[in-house]
This record gives sequence, structure tokens and C-alpha cells, in this order.
Amino acid sequence: MAKRKTAYVCTECGSDHSKWQGQCSGCGQWNTLKEFVVDTGKRTSAASVRSSGYAGQTTQKVVALNSVDLAEMPRITTGMQEFDRVLGGGLVPGSVILIGGHPGAGKSTLLLQTVCRMAASQPCLYVTGEESLQQVAMRAQRLGLPTDNVNMLAETDVEAIVNIARQEQPKLMIIDSIQVMHLAGLESAPGSVSQVRESAAFLTQFAKQSQTILFLVGHVTKDGSLAGPKVLEHMIDTSIMLEGEADGRYRTLRGIKNRFGAINELGVFAMLDKGLREVKNPSSIFLSRGEEAAAGSAVMVIWEGTRPMLVEVQALVDESHFGNPRRVAVGLDQNRLSMLLAVMNRHGGLHTGDQDVYVNVVGGVKVTETSSDLALVMAILSSFRNRSLPMDMMVFGEVGLSGEIRPVPSGQERIREAAKHGFKKAIVPKANAPKETIPGLEVIPVTRISEALDYLS
Repeated sequence: MAKRKTAYVCTECGSDHSKWQGQCSGCGQWNTLKEFVVDTGKRTSAASVRSSGYAGQTTQKVVALNSVDLAEMPRITTGMQEFDRVLGGGLVPGSVILIGGHPGAGKSTLLLQTVCRMAASQPCLYVTGEESLQQVAMRAQRLGLPTDNVNMLAETDVEAIVNIARQEQPKLMIIDSIQVMHLAGLESAPGSVSQVRESAAFLTQFAKQSQTILFLVGHVTKDGSLAGPKVLEHMIDTSIMLEGEADGRYRTLRGIKNRFGAINELGVFAMLDKGLREVKNPSSIFLSRGEEAAAGSAVMVIWEGTRPMLVEVQALVDESHFGNPRRVAVGLDQNRLSMLLAVMNRHGGLHTGDQDVYVNVVGGVKVTETSSDLALVMAILSSFRNRSLPMDMMVFGEVGLSGEIRPVPSGQERIREAAKHGFKKAIVPKANAPKETIPGLEVIPVTRISEALDYLS
């Protein structure tokens, strides 16, 4: 009989342990070790994939770095510009792409639209493990997609999928989802650490050998991170996340890891009755404001990947009726909100120790860069003094702990984006102020937070 042993793998960093312990010695996280059975016999899937994979290829030769062919890798378009933008310009043959998102976000819908478009020009294979073929066909019919050349397969055995793929030789293959796939050589249940890791390794090696574009659909945990072992994110070439509320209209597709393009690239889609439709001008939907200016609202320009984007940030400052005032941030870092309130108190003379502060980024966008600091400060002051900012004014800049306004990258491009959308005033860091006058736009350079706050005094 095949010898078996038990191992414990950390779901955060992927490190192995011989016995269970409360804290992972690799990353220091608690209660992240999961047990799985390792089969060391001939039926082990990892051994079978290595024996039939790269081990049988010819030995590679050492080459000089300056002699490597730098010809651009071919790109295959998905038919949607926003999707291609997040992928770095299109799909690369042999790449493995992991797409995650909450249930109902539209992962399967997006990939079904993609495979139906691409199937007209090249062979594609859609492998479904969670739904039946009838369910997928009903969705395609409801969305009005062309299904003439789309090949479907309902299977969860990874070895059977790879054998069929070798016969069909698709250029694009979709696995929906990796959490339900399994290898017969492993005795653990589908979705466990060992099954997800070994199944992904098996499929990845096939994709690299055959130059097949492989999409893996992944589930997410309650905190929004991808489920499964952390090593899964190291195996793949590109990791993208589809975000958005299930009852909301818009979805954002963000690149988290990309070996073939820029990370943090953002694509915006609208969920309609005919599926996801790309939004080519995201600033227009995030700036759908009311006709009259309201206190606590400010417009900022954030930088997403390779393009600027105008979004609105809202703040509500209200007297607290409890001993511990609330600090709530939606779409922004709550710790940074607390820091900015302290800076406003020390260097701006604005005391909010007895006030509840709520901030929100309109449209469900998550802002991670520091260029939103000054706009957030202006929105909080506007709500606190109940004085609205002009609707044609835009603000951006980073706020330091000593009250200085620091410059941000790509400042000139942000200012031009605001001018293109009809803004007449812009409060920006002095170091980002343009040297030449922009027609129709008044640029107000500031160096200290007190100068920006005086605008509403």
C-alpha cells in the first residue's frame, strides 16, 4: 500500500509543518494551520504531473541576459477594452489568471461573455464544476450570447479535464471554480488546502506546456481575500478581483498581481439585463452629483493603474451622544481617517473629539492612495462648518503629520483630467502646480493644511 503522512499547511503563507500548532512559525498568524493527507505513493497527483511534465523536457541552456529575445509577447484581445486594460493589454498565451469575487459579483457572467466572443476566432473550452450544462446554457440564452462555437464540459476531475483538453487543444480554457476541482490521488475533500494547491499546480503546468490561456475562478473569504492556500497566488501569473455589491449596478475589476502589466489597474463595468457592459468613462458615473452643492462633499482625482479618475468623497460630522465618538470609513482606510483628524486638530484648529465622523467614497470605489487626504480634510471641514464647496472645484494632495501638503505622482495628468471634465478651480500641492496656465482652470497651490482650510473660513 502507498505510504501516507499528515502535514499541516498555513493558509496565509503556505508553509508546511509536521505537527499542528496554534501559531504559524512562518508568518506569525494564529489558527491558520490546516491538516491534509499527503499520498507518497504512485497515485500521488503531484508526482504524476511532474513525471509527465517538465521533467521530460530537454535541459535548458544558460544564456546571457543581453541575448534574450525582447520581442513583445503576442496579446489576444477579450473584446472588452476595460478587461484588456486590467490584464495589461490583453491575454498572453500560456498565462494563468485567477479571478475572485463575492458570490453574485458576476465572475461567471464575465467569463461566459469572454469565451463566447473569443470562440468565434479560436477554440475555447469552458469547464463548469459548480453548475450543470443546462444552467450555463440558460444564462447564455438570457444574455443573448452567441454559443455556436463554445465547447462546454461538466467535470471536476482535474486529470480527466487535462486529458480532454489535450485532445481538444483549446487556446482558452476556463475552470469554474478551482475550489470544486479534485485529484484522485489525494484523499482530502475538494476545497481543502492540498486539493486546491495540487489541482492548481496540475492545471498551471498544463497551461505552460501547451501555451493555453487558463482562467481559474476562485472563491473569497468573509474579509474579501481569496480563499485557499497563499501559495495559490504565487503559482498564477495574474490575480484580479471583481468587486461590487450584489444589489448594486456597477462592478469594478481590479488587478492585484500581474506579471504582464501594471498592478492596481481598474476596470469599471455596469451590470445590466444582458450581462456586464464596460464603462469607458468611469469619471462620468462617479460624478453624478445633485444639482445643488451640498456640505460635506468634495471631488478628488485618484490614480488607478495608468489613468486618472474623478470620484466624489462625502463626509458627515455630527455631535456624538456617546462617550466614545465613532469613526466610520467606507472605501477609505479608517486608521488614516483618525490620523487626519489628529492633524486637523493640531495644525488646523478643528477639534472633532466630541463629534462622530462618517466618510464615504461614492460609487463603491476603494481608495488606497494618499492623494485623497486633502479632499477628505476639505469634506470633513465642509460638513463641520455646514458650508459647501463649489461644485466646479477639485482637490487632491497628501497631508503630512506636520501639516504640510505633499505632492503626489502624476499631478499634471490629474489636473488635465479635471479640466477636461469642466472643473474651474483646483486646490493642489504647490509642487504639483503646472508651470503654464491651463485655460478655464484656476489652480490654487497650497503648502500647509491651514492654507487649504482657510478657503472655507
